Amino acid sequence: MDIVTLLEAQARKYADKPAIIFKNESISFRQLKERCFNLASSLANAGIGRGDRVALYLPNCPEYVYSYLAIWCIGATAVPLDFMLTEDELASCLSHCQARMFIARPKPHISLAGLKEKCPALEKIISLEGLLADKTKAFAANDIANKDYACIFYTSGSTGRPKGVLCNYLQLAAPPKAMAYFVNFGEKDTALCAALPFSHIGGLVSIQGVVFLGATLVLMERFIPVDFLKHIEQYKVTGLWLVPSMFYAVLQSKEFESFDLSSLQWIVCFGAPSSADQLRRFHGHCPQADLINGWGMTETQGPAVVLPRGSKKVESVGCPAPWIEVKILDEEGRELAANQVGEIAVRSWVVSDGYYKDAQATAEALRNGWFHTGDLGRLDAEGFLYIAGRKKEMIKVAGEIVFEPEVEAVIHKHSDIAEVAVIGVADKLRGEVPKAFIVLKQGKAPDEEGLRYFCRQHLAHFKIPHYFDFVSALPKTGSGKIDKESLRV
Repeated sequence: MDIVTLLEAQARKYADKPAIIFKNESISFRQLKERCFNLASSLANAGIGRGDRVALYLPNCPEYVYSYLAIWCIGATAVPLDFMLTEDELASCLSHCQARMFIARPKPHISLAGLKEKCPALEKIISLEGLLADKTKAFAANDIANKDYACIFYTSGSTGRPKGVLCNYLQLAAPPKAMAYFVNFGEKDTALCAALPFSHIGGLVSIQGVVFLGATLVLMERFIPVDFLKHIEQYKVTGLWLVPSMFYAVLQSKEFESFDLSSLQWIVCFGAPSSADQLRRFHGHCPQADLINGWGMTETQGPAVVLPRGSKKVESVGCPAPWIEVKILDEEGRELAANQVGEIAVRSWVVSDGYYKDAQATAEALRNGWFHTGDLGRLDAEGFLYIAGRKKEMIKVAGEIVFEPEVEAVIHKHSDIAEVAVIGVADKLRGEVPKAFIVLKQGKAPDEEGLRYFCRQHLAHFKIPHYFDFVSALPKTGSGKIDKESLRV
C-alpha cells in the first residue's frame, strides 16, 4: 500500500476540505499531507528506514495521525502503545519489538531515561513536537512490499504477557474497505472518534477512513459523555464507533435527550451491547440513524462482521464481508450446524500473519488456514453471527454451561443497573458459580434480594449469580471495555 501516493492524491482531490477537527482547529487534507511528509523527512534523516520499528506513546491527537502516516511513508513499522501503560509495561513491549525510536509525550511517573537504559535497542526517544518543528529536506520513498509489516499491535496482556499482532501494508486497506461496504462510509461523512485510542485497531479505523475514503474526522482526546454529545451536535456528525461502556455512559447522561442528534446516519457498536433494549432506547432518540452491532478483532484488522443497515436482528453482530469466511467449530475442530455454539474461526487475506516473535502462539491460533479467535458464537440459518462470549467467559456450573454475557444481558434489563460484569468463581460443590459485579444508577440503593428475584424471572436457576458485589465502578481496558481479568484476580 503506497501511502505517499495516496496522501498526494487526497490532497489534490480534497485540498482545503477538513481532514481532522480537533479542539476547534481544522486541519485540511493539504495540511495533513504537508505535516506527514515533514515528519517522514525528519524520521528518514534520523536514520529510520524500511522495517525499523518506531514506537508511539501519545494520547489521541492530530500528531498521532501524522506519526502513523509518516512511518508508513518511509516503509517503517509503527508500534502504537497504550497511553495508560506503566513504565515496566512499556519496557517489556519496547524490548520485545526492539524499537529503534520511541516518540512519546512526557508523562508523570514515566522515566524516559530509565526506559532507554532498560531497552538496549532503543536509540532515540523524541518528543513529537521537536520532530514536527524540524524542517528538513524531502524524504526518499522506499520500496514497500505488501507483506512488509506496517504495525505491531500489542494486546492488553489480559491473558499474560502481551502479544504483538502483526498487520502488513496490504491489510491497511482492510478497515476502510469494510466500513465502505457495511455502512457506505466515505467522503460525505463526518465521523467522530470519541477517544477510542489510536493504539487500538478500533481507533485506527477512523484514521484510515480519512486517508483512504476522504472522510472528515472529529477527534476527542478523552471521552466525556456530555462533550461527546456536544461534538455530534456542533459538527453535524454523521457516523461514529462506540464500545458498550461508552454507549451506556451516554444513555445514562442526564442531558442525553436534550441534544440534537439528527445528523447521525449510522452508529457502529463493536463488542455487541449487552442489552438490545438499551440499543432500542438510543434509536428512539435518533430514529433516522442505523444502529449497528459489529464484531472484529485486532487479528482481523478490525471490522469482520457487521449488521446490515436496516436489519431488525439487533441481538446479532451481522454477516461477514464477502471477502471473509466465518465458521463455528467444536472443541475437536469440526464445523457445527446452524444455531450451535462453538468457537468462531475466520479465514481471509485480512487475518494477521500471527504474533511477532511468538511462533507458538501463532501456531495455536492459525490452524489449517483458519484463525481460531477464542470467541464463542453461533450462526443462524441465514448466516447471521451471534456472540456468546470468550471461551474464558463460559462457566461450568455442575456440568451445566453458563455464558457470562447472557447473564449480563438479563441483569442489564433491570431499571436500577448502570453496568454489570459477570465472572465465574470457584465453588466446592458445583465447581464454578456466577458472580455479578454491579454498578447502580445514581441514587439507587443495593437490593440483592430484589435483583435475585428479577433474575429468577428470566434465567434458569443455575445461571443466577450466587454472589452480587455492588461497586462504584468497573475496571476498564485502554479501549474502554470492561477488564474482567482484573475482576478474576
